[in-house]
Amino acid sequence: MSSGYSEQYMRLALDEAALDECEVPVGAVIVRDGQVIARAHNAREADPPDPLGHAELLALRRAAEALGVRRLTGCEMYVTLEPCPMCAGALVQSGISACYFAAYDPAQGCCGSVYSLTEDPAFSHRVRTAGGFLREEAERQLRRFFERKRKTDMRKSVESGE
Repeated sequence: MSSGYSEQYMRLALDEAALDECEVPVGAVIVRDGQVIARAHNAREADPPDPLGHAELLALRRAAEALGVRRLTGCEMYVTLEPCPMCAGALVQSGISACYFAAYDPAQGCCGSVYSLTEDPAFSHRVRTAGGFLREEAERQLRRFFERKRKTDMRKSVESGE
């Protein structure tokens, strides 16, 4: 396992987040022993729509498939947005060693913002987490996405006469 945060992997997660302009730009990369073993971006709006299509969950699944195991001990995740309760729970259940994130999520973040699910002593496994890495770049991606979405939604509203 690497010993801590590496900017190159967070940049890969930012690149992954930008791959689908129809999705909220969240990208995740999982690294083990200095090797990228999985990457994913949000796919919630895919066809068919998938409420579980969060970048973190997709990356965890791909990492497990790549390694042929369900416990991701020794792996680290780099993700562009602080994980939500569902994803933070999946991090704990996967046994992943660490999670580094870019932007904080004051509404749903469960790696320190709203709650620290990944470090709750009620669970037998804790995930080392740290955030704020390349935060401004991730926030800029998110802001641009939602500005475009609002413009598109307003245009559709005007065109439909609402």
